[in-house]
Amino acid sequence: MEDLFKNRIDFLKSEIIKHNKLYYEQNSPQISDGEYDALFRELKELEASFPQYSTADSPTKKVGSSVSQEFKEITHKYRLYSLDNSNNYEELKAWYNRVLKDLGKEDVELVCELKIDGLAMALSYINGDFTTGATRGNGIIGEDITVNLKTIKNIPQRINYKNSLEVRGEVYMPVTSFEKLNQQRLEEGKSLFANPRNAAGGSVRQLDSEVTKERDLAFFAYMGILEELKEGFNTHYQVLEFLKNQGFAVNENIRICKNIGEAVNYCKEWEEKRFKLNYATDGIVIKVNNIAYQDELGYTSRAPKWATAFKFKPEEAVTKLLNIEINVGRTGAITPVAILEPVKLAGTVVSRASLHNADEIERLDIRIGDYVWVKKAAEIIPKVVKVELSRREENLSKFLYPKFCPICGAIIEKDEDGVIQYCTNENNCPAQIKGRLKYWASKDGVDIDGLGESIVEQLFDGGLIFNYSDFYYLTKNDFLKLDKIADKSAQNLINAIENSKKTEFAAFISALGIKFVGKETAELLAKVFPNFEKLKEASLEELASIEGIGEKIAKSIIKFFSKPENIDIIKKLFDSGFEIIYPSKISENAPFLGLTFVFTGALNTITRNEAQKLAKSLGANVTNSVSKNTSYVVVGEDAGSKFDKAQKLGVMIIDENQFLDMVKRGQTKN
Repeated sequence: MEDLFKNRIDFLKSEIIKHNKLYYEQNSPQISDGEYDALFRELKELEASFPQYSTADSPTKKVGSSVSQEFKEITHKYRLYSLDNSNNYEELKAWYNRVLKDLGKEDVELVCELKIDGLAMALSYINGDFTTGATRGNGIIGEDITVNLKTIKNIPQRINYKNSLEVRGEVYMPVTSFEKLNQQRLEEGKSLFANPRNAAGGSVRQLDSEVTKERDLAFFAYMGILEELKEGFNTHYQVLEFLKNQGFAVNENIRICKNIGEAVNYCKEWEEKRFKLNYATDGIVIKVNNIAYQDELGYTSRAPKWATAFKFKPEEAVTKLLNIEINVGRTGAITPVAILEPVKLAGTVVSRASLHNADEIERLDIRIGDYVWVKKAAEIIPKVVKVELSRREENLSKFLYPKFCPICGAIIEKDEDGVIQYCTNENNCPAQIKGRLKYWASKDGVDIDGLGESIVEQLFDGGLIFNYSDFYYLTKNDFLKLDKIADKSAQNLINAIENSKKTEFAAFISALGIKFVGKETAELLAKVFPNFEKLKEASLEELASIEGIGEKIAKSIIKFFSKPENIDIIKKLFDSGFEIIYPSKISENAPFLGLTFVFTGALNTITRNEAQKLAKSLGANVTNSVSKNTSYVVVGEDAGSKFDKAQKLGVMIIDENQFLDMVKRGQTKN
């Protein structure tokens, strides 16, 4: 009988090790956090019951996973531990009672923090300078990803504290950035990230730091290790306040709780509130506040005894599948979407959910009329995870995936990887054409201010535009023909189109809508090729040899420029007066070098995009978020939260005229 338990323990070990590699190293989990926690909990319980089968190499005694060979190893000065989990309030109270017993106390003050669903990092500062940054790895050895971490805008490069300091925290991707990235990857025919945590993992561990820089990552600090601990820091909360004063982002929702009752109330409060945040959370971290008590309690082989993670239950709901809608993107990618009977899930009402592709529909054996289980991946994207077969009605037909495009009727074919299906009518499918037109005008394209999706739809449906060059031949009267467009709005749109005639090289490449070439790939191409003609004439071998391009993307670029209709559209575009702005090297004496600008609100004499380009041309760094490291916030009409934050932080606020005066003076010096 005991052999059965040994076999089960061995099986659980191998499963957990496999999923650790998928989660930590490959950023592509195959099971949910809840399913992983269940495996881990079962292994711990079996090892406690049968200690003779508990070995030193068990995942229950280790932290994280091994270190990738793609990065240089770095040995942590202070070991990084994992956290034990409390999966319900009884377990949480039991943890607290153990703490009280070990300390001989009746009550202990706690600090409660939102558990950010990101990647644990250790940042080292020497003499005030950010020197190294590493992943947790196995807790003892991590990956040196300093160069990548230095691209994250809210990680301070220099602080006032001059003694040795190690800052622990989480690198994460905001929800809005995650959704935008996945939409971009979908349009480029790339696999989607499962959740923001995996997107952050895939971004921060890039071999090319420029990719990391483009991914819009952020950092929350949750711990500081100071070599000089006799500096008046008696509590964990005091250390967090110190980190905040040094310029680190510390989560604003941290709370001191006098006892476990207040901590439980904090957990209950955030079970619903967390869904309104712009970052993913999967629980609450509860820590003993007193540092001396932490030292007294110590550690197990893998986790501190003075802290625990209360894990929220992943929300799932059962609802009826009313239909499967087939969408067609700008590259022709076919995406199935589940249309659901509305159901409340993770704080919102869900009526649509992802089905990914034809293979997923086949795997689930999902049929219209089925009752299905829906969950949110890391509380973000609704996803159908399984069919409730016990409620399946008789005679429900298998879903027949279309062989022809639902928009234009053209044949649908799978890509060379055999995963994503595409409409083959690239030049005449209305869905693809509209998608490309919308993308051209979007912020990831040439950024035509005010030209939103509904206006593009009207222009296309009215026969006024068919390709992106047509934008530059529109007249004010053309816009006045559209619904709800008055004289002033029409003139503003004409002005915005005129302003977009001067566009940076990378934005132009991205806006062309070449299959598999999005913003990141366009940035890479703009660095390699000195001008558009060189890119257009590049050979397959030249393109494929570029790191980050590969043969698949190279073939797509060659195919795009080999089509006469594409060349004709580009010629017509240039005939309208369209110009490409090529990047110029910034001088070491650039007047704005070292300054960071943030722009908020609508500007009057120039667009925000133009203002950002002016600042960059003079050596400035332009970001979207305000921090203590921001030099100037340029405020236009209807400025929002960035203006409020700048006031709160004491950042210099200037208006459009003051900014333009600075530019003039800078251009004179330059």
